[in-house]
Amino acid sequence: MSRWFVAGAAGMLGQDLCAVLEAAGHTVTRADLPGLDILDPAQCVAQVAGHDVVVNSAAYTAVDAAEGDEARAFAVNAVGAANLARAAHGAGAAMVHLSTDYVVAGDGHEPYPADAPVAPATAYGRTKAAGEWAVRAECPRSWVVRTAWLYGARGRNFPATMQRLAGERERLTVIADQVGQPTWTVDLAEGLVRIVDAGAPFGIWHATGAGECSWFDLARAVLEELGLDPERVSPISSEEFPLPAPRPAYSVLSHDMWEAAGLAPLPHWREALHRAAPSVLGA
Repeated sequence: MSRWFVAGAAGMLGQDLCAVLEAAGHTVTRADLPGLDILDPAQCVAQVAGHDVVVNSAAYTAVDAAEGDEARAFAVNAVGAANLARAAHGAGAAMVHLSTDYVVAGDGHEPYPADAPVAPATAYGRTKAAGEWAVRAECPRSWVVRTAWLYGARGRNFPATMQRLAGERERLTVIADQVGQPTWTVDLAEGLVRIVDAGAPFGIWHATGAGECSWFDLARAVLEELGLDPERVSPISSEEFPLPAPRPAYSVLSHDMWEAAGLAPLPHWREALHRAAPSVLGA
C-alpha cells in the first residue's frame, strides 16, 4: 500500500479522501493549517518527505473575495501549490493537484476537453490556472484534476444551503442559466484513488459528476430528495442575482481521458445526489 500525504485534509474533500484512503488500506498523513503552511517551502519539504503520493486539496476558494484580494488567492493557489509540487518532486513522490472548471472560458456549448485552452474570466480562475502550470512545471509526475460544484457532508455547499432555505422560505429562486456538473466529494475521492492506483497517465484530468444540470435543476433535485415539492423552486437569470465574480455559463468538463485509460468515470450527478442524501442532507 502507498503512503499518502494530504494537504488540506480538514476540508470537505480532504476529510472524505482520507477516509476513502484509510478504508482502502493506504497510510495517510493528514496535513492542514496550523500544522502545515504551504506558503513555507521548508515546511513542505520536511513534511512531504517519505511519502509516495502528495495530494494538494488546500486552496483559496472564496471566488468573490478573490476579485478584491487576488494577491492572497495567488499566494495560496499558485505559490503554495508550487511549493508542494517542488517538495513532492524532491521526495520522489507523485502528486495529485485539485483544480477547477473556472480555468476554462465557460462560454461554450459542448463539454470542454482536457486540452481546451485555459481562459479564466475571474481572479480565482486565474490563480488556479497559475497553480496548474506551476504543479506541472515543478512535478512532472502529477495529475492535475479539475472538478466542479463540490458538495459533501463536512462543509458548506449548495445542497445543504438549499435544505436550510427550504426550511425557512416557502418559495426559492435559483439561477437557471449556469450549467455545470454537481460532484459528491466521496465519488471524487474514490475517483482520485482509482487514477493513482491504476498508474493512469500524468497530466490534466477532469473528475466531475457525469451529466449536466443548472443550479435550478440541482435545487429541485435536492427538494425531491427531501420529500418536498420541487415546484417551490422558481428559475431566475444570472442578471437577476449579480455577484462580484462572473460565474461560467457553461463549464461542463469532458471525461474522455477516463475511457482512454480504461477507468470508470464518476457516476451521474443525479444518482450520486441520491446516494449522498443520507449524509449530506440527513435524508
